[in-house]
Amino acid sequence: MIIKMIRHMQIPAIFIGLSMILLVFHSYATADVYQYVDDKQVIHLTNVPEGPKYRILIKERAFNVYPVPDSGSFYELIALTADKYGVDGDLVKAVIKAESNFNHKAVSKKGAKGLMQLMPKTAMNLGVSDSFHPGANIDGGIRHLSYLINLYNGDLPLVLAAYNAGETAVAKYRGIPPYSETRSYVHQVLDFYDRYRKTAKSKPLVSASLNYTQRQN
Repeated sequence: MIIKMIRHMQIPAIFIGLSMILLVFHSYATADVYQYVDDKQVIHLTNVPEGPKYRILIKERAFNVYPVPDSGSFYELIALTADKYGVDGDLVKAVIKAESNFNHKAVSKKGAKGLMQLMPKTAMNLGVSDSFHPGANIDGGIRHLSYLINLYNGDLPLVLAAYNAGETAVAKYRGIPPYSETRSYVHQVLDFYDRYRKTAKSKPLVSASLNYTQRQN
């Protein structure tokens, strides 16, 4: 971000110089640009005006905001990959919904990336070189889910807890870790899972979220 820019020029070269400066500011400015000409005809340009002597020169431009792709655009890829590894596609969609809300460019504060929020070490172990690539991320994430499903004999709350907090934490607490984030995550994914299954209508509904709630009581 440009904090302050000052140019000392002589008339008439000042007009040429000012045009060049305005071109640069207009191309890269991320805030309003103000101008002040002092008694010596020195032009001061800044985005942090100091007092009323500065006048607005360039108004901040609006940024282009690129929308997150429609979740439906990934459904076919999810279905094909999930079927390949024998994992329920609705479960995969529920995980992606909770992890990234179908934003393939999502990055968490901890560094997890992509649709299924793969941590760098996990991605490396899975052979995923580009976590932002939807196909690679989904393939790696589903393989990881498949591994956890087999590890915990299909116990979805444990599977999801391990996906969120790691296998070590699940082993340490011999169940779902007492982390508020993890417990909330498990409940959220199971809720999304039930909703996707209801929408599908082609599968008998097994309320995993209800089983999870009963387990907590």
